[in-house]
Amino acid sequence: MKIKRPVRHALIIYFREDRVDSRTYRVPLWGVRAAAGGLAAMAVLVLLAVALYTPVTRAAGQVPTLTREVDRLRAENAQVTELARALDSVEAGYLRLRRMVGADLVPDPADLAGAAYESPGITAMLPGIMRYVSGVATPTYWPLEEAGYVTRGASDTAAAGDEPHPGLDIAVRVGSVVRATAAGTVVEAGRASDYGLYVLLRHTGGYESMYGHLSRLTVGNGTTVGAGEVIGLSGNTGRSTAPHLHFEIRRDGRSIDPATLVKEDS
Repeated sequence: MKIKRPVRHALIIYFREDRVDSRTYRVPLWGVRAAAGGLAAMAVLVLLAVALYTPVTRAAGQVPTLTREVDRLRAENAQVTELARALDSVEAGYLRLRRMVGADLVPDPADLAGAAYESPGITAMLPGIMRYVSGVATPTYWPLEEAGYVTRGASDTAAAGDEPHPGLDIAVRVGSVVRATAAGTVVEAGRASDYGLYVLLRHTGGYESMYGHLSRLTVGNGTTVGAGEVIGLSGNTGRSTAPHLHFEIRRDGRSIDPATLVKEDS
């Protein structure tokens, strides 16, 4: 026979200050334990709620700041858009003004990079200057009829940090007539970054002559010229610091000193 164990109780005695008697409550011990467990569970839930609520509260506090920042960025974006419209308006006005004053009649130098000035070949000569024999095919004639100064001679090697120089630099005013040093054929007439507008002539005997930094060309590729024929006008184009003519003579592809063949008073 199974013996039933008695239920254990906890006594709760209640006193009031205004009375001398008291009240006694008997609560089963398991009920006390259950109440204590419930209070502990409630405390854990409260702590968990506080832990989760704090980040949410902090994030909510940042919302007004983020809202103000977004409004500021939108205002700045509107200003940038307005400035872009103003710039477009100014540019359009500038283009209209250029057309009104005829500025577009002056070509942009960049647009001329792939083209060269060219006019019909001439052999104009003034009284009293040297006479050319048109059929001479070996470079012997001075390419200028105006007085000039040789500011740099030909050199095969660089000196004092300078670059090798394959020809003569002759200082002369812009627009001076440049003539072929001998009869030959134009194999190149155009523009290069170093020599600007230039002409390259091919003569007999493996000779070639080159004329650089011109301001205008008067011959084109394939043109046959005689000795003394005008091939262009001197200038200051390309890599040049002052108006001058770069005059170069080559034989079999190698540059030679023009002073060994050409004399100014020939």
